[in-house]
Amino acid sequence: MRLEEYWGVGPKTRERLEAELGTERAVEAIESGEVRALVSAGLSRGRATRILRRANGGEGMAVLSTRDTRAVYKELLGVASDYAVTEDAADRIRVLTPLMERESAEERLDSVMDATESWRLLDGETREAVLSAFAEYAENDRIGDDEAAVRTVLALRDAGLSEGAFASAADIDRADLESAASALSDLDGGDVARGVDDELDSLRDALDGVQSLASDSLDAMEEIRDEARAGAEFGEVVVDYVASETDAGFQRVRDATPDEAVDAADFVNATLRELRADLRESVEERERSVARRLRGRIAENQGAIDSAEAEVSDLAFNLSLARFAAAFDLTRPAFRDDGFAVRNARNVSIEAGDEDVQPVTYAVGGHELPETDHSDPTPPAGDRVSVLTGANSGGKTTLLETLCQVALLAQMGLPVPAERAEVSISEDIVFHRRHASFNAGVLESTLRSIVPPLTEGSDTLMLVDEFEAITEPGSAADLLHGLVRLTVNRGALGVFVTHLADDLKPLPGKARKDGIFAEGLDDDLELEVDYQPRFGTVGKSTPEFIVSRLLAGADERAERAGFETLARAVGEEAVQQTLDDWSPEASVDD
Repeated sequence: MRLEEYWGVGPKTRERLEAELGTERAVEAIESGEVRALVSAGLSRGRATRILRRANGGEGMAVLSTRDTRAVYKELLGVASDYAVTEDAADRIRVLTPLMERESAEERLDSVMDATESWRLLDGETREAVLSAFAEYAENDRIGDDEAAVRTVLALRDAGLSEGAFASAADIDRADLESAASALSDLDGGDVARGVDDELDSLRDALDGVQSLASDSLDAMEEIRDEARAGAEFGEVVVDYVASETDAGFQRVRDATPDEAVDAADFVNATLRELRADLRESVEERERSVARRLRGRIAENQGAIDSAEAEVSDLAFNLSLARFAAAFDLTRPAFRDDGFAVRNARNVSIEAGDEDVQPVTYAVGGHELPETDHSDPTPPAGDRVSVLTGANSGGKTTLLETLCQVALLAQMGLPVPAERAEVSISEDIVFHRRHASFNAGVLESTLRSIVPPLTEGSDTLMLVDEFEAITEPGSAADLLHGLVRLTVNRGALGVFVTHLADDLKPLPGKARKDGIFAEGLDDDLELEVDYQPRFGTVGKSTPEFIVSRLLAGADERAERAGFETLARAVGEEAVQQTLDDWSPEASVDD
């Protein structure tokens, strides 16, 4: 396959990949999702990730139908990759894309949930041992990938890990792993390491000595001449001196001396030159011999090495996702054909920021969420579309984002932030956040992004937030009503957040209205909201709470009089009741 046939690979990128990796290796790296290989060739990590997502999950990327859906997708992968045990595992997480087949999602979930259960059973000390094993070997640039994988498996075995997600790695023969580790270490990057063969080390030491002596030959000549003046034969002085200074051996040095020389300096230099060539040849010959023996040991254990590489890569990936799942208390979703439902779902982004989250229960379409013994509501089943209404700052947008997170995580074959979830596989996930603008271009671009998934595909999930914010109030209700009806007619699932619920009558038969309600003000005059929607009822924005807060905080007489006028407009009795609940001393007439 030509490199430029891959998405994102133009002429310049192709030239860079071919120059650094070669065409065949570059294709292999793209097909196998190797971010590190592309980065080593000079591509930015972000660009490499985008290329690999398209190459390995292009169909799944089409599920991300809007800019806001893609933003949620990237944020989820960013949070998950923070829990990676190796950088390679983080790269594998970053190139995950939605899956189009339930079987593929179930298969990945099997692996991730197995790893999650294994991780949860480990005590703190053992978890640290696991992380250290990956950090010490998988992230060690001083050793090759083969040796790193083998030593990681051995370290996990030493930590006593042999069950659950670790079982496959534990099944690799330990003797083969130890033999492979020794041979790979001895053949360090293709060169025989020191300490492996005494004869080779001696030859290397002698060669180093000769090279050092040759670089300082003037001082050597002075010492040789001093000894020769004492009456010793010059050639023998040279042999004795060089042999004692380099440990090359008297006979080897004697064999290197020239038969003829112009003068004493030429005699010494010729001896050193010949000796250096002889030793270098001996070193290379001995190293080839030892390396052949080591490669033979590696070949004998290649099966164990290959198994270790595969197991370490998959284990690092699954354990990384397991740490993510454990950190956010994620659970396995169930897949169904005709609905979307969550019980006590939480927003990953909010939890990642260490903020408190009120879990919410919600559903559209069919579901089988069981009734509970406690106060958690059970959503009605069968309504394919809901119109969600309620208080400002009432969590409606957060609920849409949470549903989008659950849908994306489930379709990537990952556990979700909910006590229970039932999810349909979607061809398009349309998440549209509120964008306040009356610009006609914004309206047109928005309609172009959210309508085609409904009209051109099937199994669409619509999550649309305050669509009315991008057009004039007079036409907003009509357009929104049309979107709701189109969603129902196309058999899609949808949640539409709006303040225009009363203007959407009559709703189609498979649509309902839900509401989020404000309940009062806290001690800091902040709005208290029950973020759990109430089904089949229109939520109230309760402006009396806002006016109450402003009235209670008004210091100036004129300002207070103004807010008292507004209080009478929105309902003086309701405002007074709010103030009484918040502070017994407060009064509209004070």
